[in-house]
Amino acid sequence: MKMIELLFLAAGGTAGTFIRYGITKSPLLLGTLPVNVLLVNVIGSFVLGAFAVFSQQWNLDEKYALLIAIGFCGGLTTMSSFALETSNLIDNKQYMIAAINVMTNVGLSLGAIFGGKALTSVILEGGFR
Repeated sequence: MKMIELLFLAAGGTAGTFIRYGITKSPLLLGTLPVNVLLVNVIGSFVLGAFAVFSQQWNLDEKYALLIAIGFCGGLTTMSSFALETSNLIDNKQYMIAAINVMTNVGLSLGAIFGGKALTSVILEGGFR
């Protein structure tokens, strides 16, 4: 890995990690459903979907994938925290909330990927004139 690639990866990862920390440092609950991790996962998925379209349309250099897709989105999103929260809900016998947590994280993250791709495609094609 070249030094410039390492710098792009580190810059993206650092930015994503700081934003994730800012969003998740204070627990935010909707009833008993933890939404902080859901929020960072959905935002990261939307950004990744949008980036996928920008990258393809503009034929971006691979170092930008290191910056945004791997660094920023990897630092922002968190599968391990999602898994821990779900495990804790199951340990506390909150099975319905655990199921909702899984469905919302997976469903909304997938929806955000498609939404980011669709919105970016519309913008790049001049759909908002």
